[in-house]
Amino acid sequence: MSQQQSYSWQEDDFQLPYGVEKCGHKQPNCGRTYVMYHGTTRTIANAILSEGFRQSADGMLGPGVYLSRDLNKARGYPFNTPDSERVVFRVKVNVGNVIAINYQCHPRQNNWHDRRYGEVFDTAWCPPNCGMTRSGMEEDCVWDPNRIKIDKCIAPTPAPSMQRPTVAEAPGSMMIMGIGIILLFLCALYVSR
Repeated sequence: MSQQQSYSWQEDDFQLPYGVEKCGHKQPNCGRTYVMYHGTTRTIANAILSEGFRQSADGMLGPGVYLSRDLNKARGYPFNTPDSERVVFRVKVNVGNVIAINYQCHPRQNNWHDRRYGEVFDTAWCPPNCGMTRSGMEEDCVWDPNRIKIDKCIAPTPAPSMQRPTVAEAPGSMMIMGIGIILLFLCALYVSR
C-alpha cells in the first residue's frame, strides 16, 4: 500500500533583517517594513526571481500582490497543488499607507488604491477572524510590487515517515524475531508440563 509523502514547513529561527519588524496579528503601522510570506509554485517562483512580483489580476481585495504574515497560511497556496510543488517566499514589505478591510462588502474592498474613491492606500489588510477569509487567518494585499523585497525562499522538506517499519526492515528484527520464537517455544514447553 503506497502512502502519500507528507512535508514539513519550517522556518529557521531567524534574525530579522535590519529595519524590519515582525507584526504578529496587529494592524501594520503605516510606513513600516514587515516580514510577510507569499506562497506559490516552483515554476512561478522562478519567474518571480527573474522578473519580480506582479499584481494578480483580481482577488478578494482586487488586483495586487497577496501576502500573509502567517507562514502557515502562505504554505497553503496555491490551492490544489501538492506540497512538493510549492515554495514560500519570506519577503520584506514596506506597507506604506494601510487600510483595514475587516468585513465583507466593505466600501473600499476593491478600490482602496484608487483616488477616485477617496484616500489612496498602498496595502489592504484583513485582520484574522474578521470573516473575510475562509481560514480565519490574516491576509495583506500590496498594490505596488516594488514595495516587496525577497528575503528568502522556503521549500518544504519531506517529513519523517510515521509509518512503522515492517519486521524485516526494523533494526535487529531478525534477532528479536528469533528470541520471540524461542520464548514462544519455551512457554509452550512450560505450559505442556
